[in-house]
Amino acid sequence: MTREAAAAVPGFPGRCLFVSDVHLDAVAGAAEAQFLQFLRTEAAGADVLYILGDLFESWVGDDAHSHGAVLEALAALSAGGVTCFALHGNRDFLLAEGFRERSGCRLLPDPVVAELGGERVLLTHGDALCTDDHAYQELRTIVRDASWQRRFLSLPLATRQLLADEARAGSRAHTSRTQPRIMDVNVAAVGAAFRATRVRRIIHGHTHRPALHDEQIDGHRVQRIVLGAWYEQGSYLSYQDGRYELRALPR
Repeated sequence: MTREAAAAVPGFPGRCLFVSDVHLDAVAGAAEAQFLQFLRTEAAGADVLYILGDLFESWVGDDAHSHGAVLEALAALSAGGVTCFALHGNRDFLLAEGFRERSGCRLLPDPVVAELGGERVLLTHGDALCTDDHAYQELRTIVRDASWQRRFLSLPLATRQLLADEARAGSRAHTSRTQPRIMDVNVAAVGAAFRATRVRRIIHGHTHRPALHDEQIDGHRVQRIVLGAWYEQGSYLSYQDGRYELRALPR
């Protein structure tokens, strides 16, 4: 990651919320109900909502017209004055203009630097930091290629959905046979991200290991905040007046 690789988004005053890895799909009824409740309650009282990737378990193209209730709720939240941003995750990297129009969310590049309370903070989904998982990084390079995405989106919708289901099955198999440490962030990659962007705080998801990590980089105190997944319970990060707090939403 270079300094030029991280775009910037203007800062916003007030309360900011962050979620990641909600992983909504057709069978995740409890997660969807909890996320909709979160949008109506906690998020409605915020100034900004950042979704740091994998809002959906899969997204095979904007023409799929899925998750209508969630998109409508996000649009209502945006119309109500809450600024909503979304990053691509490793599951929903095909979110595009159609998603933006239906949800009201502004799509941000990954990574991106946001200004929070006068501090520059790096926001990223987090999968690019997991460099020890070589098989996944090779796949990531392929599916993030614009020409590959054009070819995939040119396929019939049913074919795309079938391929996505097969990819999810392959991902589950890969996860089951790969050591957990390999799928976590790489220490050197994290250090490189801090140095390249000259930030003192990184917020990311993807690893499903929610925690606040206080570390030292080149003699400077830094912090890496990891967001949780919504498979068994909802969770979010709250920021206001210089304070960050991870909060759980028991299901």
